[in-house]
Amino acid sequence: MATYDRGRAATADLREPRTSSGRALLALLAEHLPLIRDGARQGDRDGVFPVEVFERLRGSGVLGATVPKELGGLDVSSLHDVCLALTTVAEADASTALALHMQLSRGLTLTHEWRHGDERARALAERLLRGMGSGEAVVCTTVKDAGGGRVVTRLRPAPDGGWVLSGRKTLASMAPIATDFVVSARVEVAGVTRSAAAVLPRRTPGLTVLDNWEGLGMRASGSVDIVLDDCPVRLEDVFLRGPLGERDDAVLAGQTVSSITMLGIYVGVAQAARDHVVAELTRRGGAPAAGVRTLLAEIEARLHALRTTAAGTLSVADYLAYEFDGDPLERGRRMMFDFQRAKLTVNRLAPEIVADCVTVIGGAAYAGSHPLARLYRDVRAGSFMHPFTYPDAVDWLSEAALAGPKD
Repeated sequence: MATYDRGRAATADLREPRTSSGRALLALLAEHLPLIRDGARQGDRDGVFPVEVFERLRGSGVLGATVPKELGGLDVSSLHDVCLALTTVAEADASTALALHMQLSRGLTLTHEWRHGDERARALAERLLRGMGSGEAVVCTTVKDAGGGRVVTRLRPAPDGGWVLSGRKTLASMAPIATDFVVSARVEVAGVTRSAAAVLPRRTPGLTVLDNWEGLGMRASGSVDIVLDDCPVRLEDVFLRGPLGERDDAVLAGQTVSSITMLGIYVGVAQAARDHVVAELTRRGGAPAAGVRTLLAEIEARLHALRTTAAGTLSVADYLAYEFDGDPLERGRRMMFDFQRAKLTVNRLAPEIVADCVTVIGGAAYAGSHPLARLYRDVRAGSFMHPFTYPDAVDWLSEAALAGPKD
């Protein structure tokens, strides 16, 4: 577990790490930021995943940052510090940050399985974590079924006592370089439909990584589709979850840990847009027009609200995840409630900031090659990230405020 600096004044705007391991991660990332920044324009233009960047991240230990130290990682467990790392990368390139999130968040959730799961889950988690810690394993998590949910990914028993997995997943960021895939699926066990997560090496027969990502934004994130055609899965390579549709508020904590650090990506995009505007106005010289000064003041205020909202929410999430020893159902509800309020705020403020930056710069920012054009498209991705999309978040938050959260 990471060591916290209790004598150090905690910042409230997502600018300074809270732990020694968080500082170590930021120091490692600093070496890679120039390369990430230099490749952002071409990656966006061509829609090509930055393989060289991730090979260097792997070699320096960044891809094992959230793995416990005893398993070979940097032991970055603070959600605040992981979020800050993603913010820092997103200021250089949001696509790279989104792909990196896949690896870092998986380290966090696998560490929980390793510490608190049953015997089989602990063994599977440890195997993956050791691979991540050594730099050998790059783990892509695939949750969303393709075809708008019409194609359901399913596990079924195999004659050899294992499983067979079939389906198709979409928006699998970082898939172009993944060595292993954690695939969400449904499975029938003793007549009950349960959720599951199957772990498959890339070389698994029947597993095909497509090259079909043509996103409006996040164009270099490699968010491709994965086709699963009767893929064999060993019995011990499946995390079995609870019955599908059964309410268990305790699992909301894990869902929050897995996703909350993504807030940093959109904070980073907004910060990058603001910094570009300030640099351009400084270069132009003279006193900006009153309308420009008004917009700049609004940008500053919104960015402050964005950063402090994210930082405050992450501080509470760290406490609930690692120090709260009360009812696990209450912990899950509190973590998700705070997360969803912050996510709704970030998804509103970040696009407003970038849009105002485009207005300040004017018509030049409308060219596809302009840095703000990329940021304008990338920032929109936040509203589509689970959990939850806007309609589900509105339902969940309103029910939580009025009469307790819905399923």
